[in-house]
Amino acid sequence: MSLFRTNIEIPKTDSKITYNSKIFFIGSCFTENIGDKLFELKFPVEINPFGIQYNPKSVKNSLGFLIDKKLFIQDDIHFANEQWFSFYHHSKFSNSDKEKCLFNINEKIKQASEFLEKTNIIFITFGTAWVYQLRDTKEIVSNCHKLPANKFNRFLLDVDDIYQDYLILIEKLFEINNNLKIVFTISPIRHLKDGAVGNQISKSTLILAVNKLKERFDNVEYFPSYEIMMDDLRDYRFYSQDMFHINETAINYIWHKFSDTYFDENTKKLMSRIEKIIRNKNHKPFNPKSEEYKDFLKNNLEKVNQLLKEYPYLNLDEEKEFFK
Repeated sequence: MSLFRTNIEIPKTDSKITYNSKIFFIGSCFTENIGDKLFELKFPVEINPFGIQYNPKSVKNSLGFLIDKKLFIQDDIHFANEQWFSFYHHSKFSNSDKEKCLFNINEKIKQASEFLEKTNIIFITFGTAWVYQLRDTKEIVSNCHKLPANKFNRFLLDVDDIYQDYLILIEKLFEINNNLKIVFTISPIRHLKDGAVGNQISKSTLILAVNKLKERFDNVEYFPSYEIMMDDLRDYRFYSQDMFHINETAINYIWHKFSDTYFDENTKKLMSRIEKIIRNKNHKPFNPKSEEYKDFLKNNLEKVNQLLKEYPYLNLDEEKEFFK
Protein backbone atom coordinates (compact mmCIF):
# COMPACT_ATOMS: atom_id res chain seq x y z
CA MET A 1 0.00 0.00 0.00
CA SER A 2 1.23 3.49 -0.83
CA LEU A 3 2.12 5.72 2.11
CA PHE A 4 0.99 8.79 0.11
CA ARG A 5 4.56 9.79 -0.66
CA THR A 6 7.26 9.10 -3.20
CA ASN A 7 10.59 7.90 -1.87
CA ILE A 8 13.38 9.47 -3.94
CA GLU A 9 16.11 6.95 -4.70
CA ILE A 10 19.49 8.70 -4.72
CA PRO A 11 22.19 7.04 -6.85
CA LYS A 12 25.19 5.69 -4.95
CA THR A 13 28.30 7.83 -5.15
CA ASP A 14 32.04 7.39 -4.73
CA SER A 15 32.27 11.01 -3.54
CA LYS A 16 32.28 10.20 0.15
CA ILE A 17 32.83 12.83 2.84
CA THR A 18 35.04 12.10 5.85
CA TYR A 19 36.53 14.29 8.57
CA ASN A 20 39.66 14.43 6.40
CA SER A 21 37.68 15.98 3.55
CA LYS A 22 37.66 19.66 2.74
CA ILE A 23 34.17 20.64 1.63
CA PHE A 24 33.27 23.84 -0.21
CA PHE A 25 29.70 25.18 -0.42
CA ILE A 26 28.60 28.02 -2.67
CA GLY A 27 25.23 29.30 -3.84
CA SER A 28 21.78 29.84 -2.39
CA CYS A 29 20.69 29.80 1.24
CA PHE A 30 20.02 26.06 1.00
CA THR A 31 23.80 25.72 0.67
CA GLU A 32 24.08 27.28 4.12
CA ASN A 33 21.38 24.99 5.56
CA ILE A 34 23.56 21.95 4.83
CA GLY A 35 26.97 23.62 5.13
CA ASP A 36 26.17 24.98 8.59
CA LYS A 37 25.28 21.50 9.83
CA LEU A 38 28.65 20.18 8.69
CA PHE A 39 30.39 23.16 10.27
CA GLU A 40 28.62 22.58 13.60
CA LEU A 41 29.73 18.94 13.46
CA LYS A 42 33.36 20.04 13.05
CA PHE A 43 33.88 19.13 9.39
CA PRO A 44 36.40 21.35 7.54
CA VAL A 45 34.13 23.55 5.40
CA GLU A 46 34.11 26.82 3.51
CA ILE A 47 30.63 28.29 3.05
CA ASN A 48 29.69 31.09 0.65
CA PRO A 49 32.80 33.32 0.77
CA PHE A 50 30.86 36.02 -1.13
CA GLY A 51 27.68 35.51 0.86
CA ILE A 52 24.47 33.92 -0.40
CA GLN A 53 24.10 33.93 -4.20
CA TYR A 54 21.12 32.67 -6.12
CA ASN A 55 21.90 32.63 -9.83
CA PRO A 56 24.50 30.64 -11.84
CA LYS A 57 26.21 33.76 -13.24
CA SER A 58 26.98 35.14 -9.79
CA VAL A 59 28.30 31.79 -8.58
CA LYS A 60 30.43 31.50 -11.71
CA ASN A 61 31.85 35.00 -11.19
CA SER A 62 32.71 34.28 -7.57
CA LEU A 63 34.49 31.01 -8.32
CA GLY A 64 36.35 32.77 -11.14
CA PHE A 65 37.58 35.43 -8.71
CA LEU A 66 38.80 32.71 -6.33
CA ILE A 67 40.58 30.81 -9.10
CA ASP A 68 42.30 34.03 -10.25
CA LYS A 69 42.90 35.15 -6.64
CA LYS A 70 41.43 38.52 -7.58
CA LEU A 71 41.64 41.10 -4.81
CA PHE A 72 39.17 43.98 -4.89
CA ILE A 73 40.28 47.60 -5.15
CA GLN A 74 38.43 50.84 -4.45
CA ASP A 75 37.02 50.97 -8.00
CA ASP A 76 35.29 47.63 -7.37
CA ILE A 77 33.09 48.89 -4.54
CA HIS A 78 30.32 51.50 -4.48
CA PHE A 79 28.62 53.81 -2.01
CA ALA A 80 24.88 54.12 -1.41
CA ASN A 81 22.55 54.25 1.57
CA GLU A 82 25.52 55.26 3.75
CA GLN A 83 27.30 51.95 3.04
CA TRP A 84 30.20 50.79 0.90
CA PHE A 85 29.32 47.59 -0.92
CA SER A 86 30.19 45.24 -3.77
CA PHE A 87 27.68 44.11 -6.38
CA TYR A 88 29.38 40.71 -6.25
CA HIS A 89 28.81 40.29 -2.50
CA HIS A 90 26.02 39.88 0.01
CA SER A 91 25.22 42.88 2.20
CA LYS A 92 26.97 41.26 5.18
CA PHE A 93 30.21 42.51 3.60
CA SER A 94 28.91 46.10 3.40
CA ASN A 95 30.40 48.66 5.76
CA SER A 96 30.24 52.39 6.42
CA ASP A 97 34.05 52.36 6.35
CA LYS A 98 35.51 51.86 2.86
CA GLU A 99 38.76 50.30 4.07
CA LYS A 100 36.97 47.83 6.35
CA CYS A 101 34.68 46.82 3.50
CA LEU A 102 37.65 46.09 1.23
CA PHE A 103 39.61 44.38 3.99
CA ASN A 104 36.75 41.99 4.84
CA ILE A 105 36.18 41.17 1.17
CA ASN A 106 39.85 40.52 0.42
CA GLU A 107 40.64 38.54 3.55
CA LYS A 108 37.80 36.17 2.74
CA ILE A 109 38.97 35.83 -0.87
CA LYS A 110 42.51 34.93 0.27
CA GLN A 111 41.22 32.34 2.71
CA ALA A 112 38.68 30.81 0.32
CA SER A 113 41.12 30.72 -2.64
CA GLU A 114 43.57 28.69 -0.60
CA PHE A 115 40.79 26.39 0.64
CA LEU A 116 39.46 25.85 -2.90
CA GLU A 117 42.82 24.55 -4.13
CA LYS A 118 42.71 21.82 -1.45
CA THR A 119 38.98 21.11 -1.61
CA ASN A 120 37.88 17.50 -2.11
CA ILE A 121 34.27 18.19 -2.97
CA ILE A 122 32.39 21.35 -3.91
CA PHE A 123 28.61 21.70 -3.64
CA ILE A 124 27.15 24.32 -5.98
CA THR A 125 23.51 25.22 -5.36
CA PHE A 126 21.49 27.22 -7.88
CA GLY A 127 18.36 28.99 -6.69
CA THR A 128 17.03 30.77 -9.77
CA ALA A 129 17.83 31.35 -13.43
CA TRP A 130 16.56 34.94 -13.18
CA VAL A 131 19.31 37.56 -12.99
CA TYR A 132 19.63 41.30 -12.40
CA GLN A 133 21.94 43.24 -14.71
CA LEU A 134 23.21 46.78 -14.14
CA ARG A 135 21.98 48.91 -17.03
CA ASP A 136 25.09 51.10 -17.06
CA THR A 137 27.79 48.42 -17.07
CA LYS A 138 25.89 45.25 -18.13
CA GLU A 139 27.29 43.45 -15.06
CA ILE A 140 25.23 40.65 -13.54
CA VAL A 141 24.91 41.42 -9.84
CA SER A 142 24.66 39.08 -6.87
CA ASN A 143 22.78 41.62 -4.78
CA CYS A 144 20.95 44.84 -5.71
CA HIS A 145 21.69 46.40 -2.28
CA LYS A 146 18.29 48.17 -2.23
CA LEU A 147 19.16 50.40 -5.19
CA PRO A 148 16.24 51.65 -7.34
CA ALA A 149 14.77 49.06 -9.71
CA ASN A 150 15.32 51.35 -12.71
CA LYS A 151 19.08 50.77 -12.43
CA PHE A 152 18.67 47.10 -13.41
CA ASN A 153 17.45 44.91 -16.23
CA ARG A 154 16.00 41.56 -15.22
CA PHE A 155 15.97 38.53 -17.48
CA LEU A 156 16.03 34.74 -17.54
CA LEU A 157 19.21 32.88 -18.41
CA ASP A 158 18.88 30.11 -20.97
CA VAL A 159 20.17 26.56 -20.65
CA ASP A 160 23.00 26.95 -23.14
CA ASP A 161 24.24 30.17 -21.54
CA ILE A 162 24.63 28.42 -18.18
CA TYR A 163 26.13 25.31 -19.80
CA GLN A 164 28.78 27.25 -21.76
CA ASP A 165 29.76 29.31 -18.70
CA TYR A 166 30.27 26.19 -16.61
CA LEU A 167 32.11 24.25 -19.31
CA ILE A 168 34.86 26.86 -19.04
CA LEU A 169 34.62 27.23 -15.25
CA ILE A 170 34.79 23.49 -14.53
CA GLU A 171 37.87 23.07 -16.72
CA LYS A 172 39.53 25.89 -14.75
CA LEU A 173 38.57 24.28 -11.45
CA PHE A 174 40.12 20.98 -12.54
CA GLU A 175 43.30 22.83 -13.57
CA ILE A 176 43.88 24.13 -10.03
CA ASN A 177 42.56 20.98 -8.35
CA ASN A 178 42.52 17.80 -10.43
CA ASN A 179 41.11 15.67 -7.58
CA LEU A 180 38.01 17.83 -7.21
CA LYS A 181 34.50 16.36 -7.21
CA ILE A 182 31.65 18.72 -8.10
CA VAL A 183 28.08 18.21 -6.90
CA PHE A 184 25.31 20.45 -8.21
CA THR A 185 22.05 20.90 -6.36
CA ILE A 186 18.95 22.96 -7.09
CA SER A 187 17.54 24.84 -4.12
CA PRO A 188 14.08 23.63 -3.07
CA ILE A 189 13.23 27.18 -1.99
CA ARG A 190 10.58 28.67 -4.26
CA HIS A 191 11.15 32.01 -6.03
CA LEU A 192 7.59 33.15 -6.70
CA LYS A 193 8.22 36.72 -7.80
CA ASP A 194 7.25 35.62 -11.31
CA GLY A 195 4.49 33.32 -10.14
CA ALA A 196 4.33 29.54 -9.96
CA VAL A 197 4.87 29.12 -13.71
CA GLY A 198 7.85 31.49 -13.74
CA ASN A 199 9.40 29.61 -10.84
CA GLN A 200 8.99 26.28 -12.64
CA ILE A 201 10.51 27.66 -15.86
CA SER A 202 13.48 28.92 -13.84
CA LYS A 203 14.00 25.64 -11.95
CA SER A 204 13.61 23.63 -15.17
CA THR A 205 16.26 25.76 -16.86
CA LEU A 206 18.68 25.08 -14.01
CA ILE A 207 17.96 21.34 -13.98
CA LEU A 208 18.48 21.00 -17.74
CA ALA A 209 21.77 22.93 -17.62
CA VAL A 210 23.08 20.82 -14.72
CA ASN A 211 22.05 17.61 -16.47
CA LYS A 212 24.08 18.59 -19.55
CA LEU A 213 27.11 19.29 -17.34
CA LYS A 214 26.68 15.97 -15.52
CA GLU A 215 26.67 14.16 -18.87
CA ARG A 216 29.76 16.06 -20.01
CA PHE A 217 32.03 15.52 -16.96
CA ASP A 218 32.75 12.29 -15.07
CA ASN A 219 33.52 14.17 -11.84
CA VAL A 220 30.23 16.08 -11.82
CA GLU A 221 27.21 14.75 -9.90
CA TYR A 222 23.74 15.90 -8.90
CA PHE A 223 22.12 15.70 -5.47
CA PRO A 224 18.31 15.86 -5.79
CA SER A 225 17.41 18.20 -2.93
CA TYR A 226 14.80 19.92 -5.13
CA GLU A 227 13.17 16.62 -6.06
CA ILE A 228 13.15 15.42 -2.45
CA MET A 229 11.21 18.54 -1.48
CA MET A 230 8.86 18.59 -4.47
CA ASP A 231 8.05 14.88 -4.68
CA ASP A 232 8.87 13.26 -1.33
CA LEU A 233 7.94 16.11 1.05
CA ARG A 234 5.00 17.21 -1.07
CA ASP A 235 3.14 19.09 1.64
CA TYR A 236 2.89 22.68 2.91
CA ARG A 237 3.61 21.52 6.46
CA PHE A 238 7.26 21.30 5.38
CA TYR A 239 7.38 25.03 4.51
CA SER A 240 7.95 28.06 6.71
CA GLN A 241 5.14 30.54 7.29
CA ASP A 242 6.11 32.54 4.18
CA MET A 243 5.36 29.40 2.10
CA PHE A 244 8.58 30.01 0.11
CA HIS A 245 11.33 28.71 2.39
CA ILE A 246 11.50 25.17 3.71
CA ASN A 247 11.26 24.63 7.46
CA GLU A 248 13.56 22.90 9.93
CA THR A 249 11.75 19.57 9.57
CA ALA A 250 12.36 19.56 5.82
CA ILE A 251 15.98 20.67 6.21
CA ASN A 252 16.62 17.85 8.69
CA TYR A 253 14.96 15.30 6.41
CA ILE A 254 17.10 16.35 3.44
CA TRP A 255 20.14 16.41 5.74
CA HIS A 256 19.53 12.74 6.60
CA LYS A 257 19.27 11.91 2.90
CA PHE A 258 22.50 13.84 2.35
CA SER A 259 24.20 11.96 5.21
CA ASP A 260 23.13 8.57 3.88
CA THR A 261 24.51 9.50 0.46
CA TYR A 262 27.87 11.01 1.37
CA PHE A 263 28.90 9.49 4.73
CA ASP A 264 30.15 5.96 5.21
CA GLU A 265 29.53 4.06 8.45
CA ASN A 266 32.86 5.06 10.02
CA THR A 267 32.14 8.75 9.42
CA LYS A 268 28.65 8.39 10.87
CA LYS A 269 30.03 6.74 14.02
CA LEU A 270 32.64 9.45 14.49
CA MET A 271 30.04 12.13 13.83
CA SER A 272 27.81 10.62 16.51
CA ARG A 273 30.62 10.79 19.09
CA ILE A 274 31.36 14.41 18.21
CA GLU A 275 27.66 15.29 18.28
CA LYS A 276 27.39 14.00 21.86
CA ILE A 277 30.34 16.15 22.95
CA ILE A 278 28.82 19.23 21.32
CA ARG A 279 25.47 18.48 22.95
CA ASN A 280 27.16 18.16 26.35
CA LYS A 281 29.01 21.43 25.78
CA ASN A 282 25.69 23.18 25.15
CA HIS A 283 24.12 21.63 28.27
CA LYS A 284 23.19 24.22 30.90
CA PRO A 285 24.18 22.95 34.37
CA PHE A 286 21.77 23.17 37.30
CA ASN A 287 24.69 23.99 39.63
CA PRO A 288 28.02 24.87 37.93
CA LYS A 289 29.87 24.61 41.26
CA SER A 290 28.68 21.13 42.18
CA GLU A 291 30.96 18.09 42.29
CA GLU A 292 28.63 16.40 39.86
CA TYR A 293 29.22 19.13 37.26
CA LYS A 294 32.99 19.01 37.83
CA ASP A 295 32.89 15.27 37.11
CA PHE A 296 30.80 16.00 34.04
CA LEU A 297 33.48 18.40 32.74
CA LYS A 298 36.27 15.96 33.52
CA ASN A 299 34.56 13.05 31.78
CA ASN A 300 33.89 15.09 28.67
CA LEU A 301 37.44 16.40 28.56
CA GLU A 302 38.63 12.79 28.61
CA LYS A 303 36.31 12.03 25.69
CA VAL A 304 37.68 15.02 23.76
CA ASN A 305 41.27 13.96 24.42
CA GLN A 306 40.50 10.40 23.38
CA LEU A 307 38.99 11.62 20.12
CA LEU A 308 42.03 13.80 19.43
CA LYS A 309 44.30 10.86 20.15
CA GLU A 310 42.44 8.74 17.61
CA TYR A 311 41.85 11.55 15.10
CA PRO A 312 44.50 14.27 15.63
CA TYR A 313 43.28 16.25 12.61
CA LEU A 314 39.94 17.09 14.28
CA ASN A 315 39.34 20.68 15.32
CA LEU A 316 38.02 20.40 18.88
CA ASP A 317 39.91 23.36 20.37
CA GLU A 318 36.73 25.10 21.50
CA GLU A 319 35.39 21.98 23.20
CA LYS A 320 38.71 21.19 24.86
CA GLU A 321 38.96 24.71 26.26
CA PHE A 322 35.35 24.59 27.50
CA PHE A 323 35.73 21.35 29.45
CA LYS A 324 39.07 22.30 31.07
